[in-house]
Amino acid sequence: MSKDPNVLARHQAIHTPSSDKRPVRIEHRHCDDYVPPAAENIIGQCEYYYRPLHKEYVEKSGVSTLKAIQAWATVWDPWDNQEVVNKLLRNRDQLIVAKSSDGNWSRHASFMMRHIGCGHTPPDYYVSYGYYYCSNYGNKLLPKLSPSGRAWLALGRKYLQENMDKGLRQNMEGDIIIIPCKRYPNRNVNLNIPQRKLELNNASFRNFAFDTHVPAYLDAGLADLPVSDLVKIGGQPNIEEWTDGATWKQAIDSGVEVGKDWGGRAAQNSAALVERAMKTLMSVFK
Repeated sequence: MSKDPNVLARHQAIHTPSSDKRPVRIEHRHCDDYVPPAAENIIGQCEYYYRPLHKEYVEKSGVSTLKAIQAWATVWDPWDNQEVVNKLLRNRDQLIVAKSSDGNWSRHASFMMRHIGCGHTPPDYYVSYGYYYCSNYGNKLLPKLSPSGRAWLALGRKYLQENMDKGLRQNMEGDIIIIPCKRYPNRNVNLNIPQRKLELNNASFRNFAFDTHVPAYLDAGLADLPVSDLVKIGGQPNIEEWTDGATWKQAIDSGVEVGKDWGGRAAQNSAALVERAMKTLMSVFK
């Protein structure tokens, strides 16, 4: 199904409510800017952002780098796959409610079902950095980490999505978004985005998502991890990704706070160890 309203009008737009199996026709043009909160049991899972239902995405994600996925996501039309669209439409009432437990729910799918024929497209963050990076980063990194590192990875993922839901909820209520960093209050996130416009502005959403990474990483306990884990975590992004300013910023912000924590332990650890650990951590940012 195309984004073109004239083409949309030629497609069957029905869904089947759980309480009534008769086809129910919905408006060909439907635009709901209210972003419902996610269910607690989806928070912390990569499918929170996107479920790989589209064949085109599955084929792309298997062979592409994150940079290639990001470029492709900016032009991809998720409405082109009629089989997926029909599946989502038939469950539309379950995909747009608060704390949905539908097996096809994701932030991406919910957006699609709330914006039909109105020209809005889901933030590309959901498909690219959100789902792709969440799943690939976790699959490749998890086996290499210590038990404490694995706990950090799981908790960090959970905090990332909690921060996203918190920001979306605040944007439904007003223009101010405040994401606290409990461990380092100086790393709190404060943003001003017009009410109910966060999810509709791709650039604003991407900046918001990246900014909330720092408090999530730090609150999950990045500064408590052994040097071996920090080297592996810092070395995960492909070298091409470090040309992105947002990636640099989150890495440096996190590294500064970790360095402060290590500096405070100088009495227990030799100054040489702290210096060597910091150089190892920051070397991946060159």
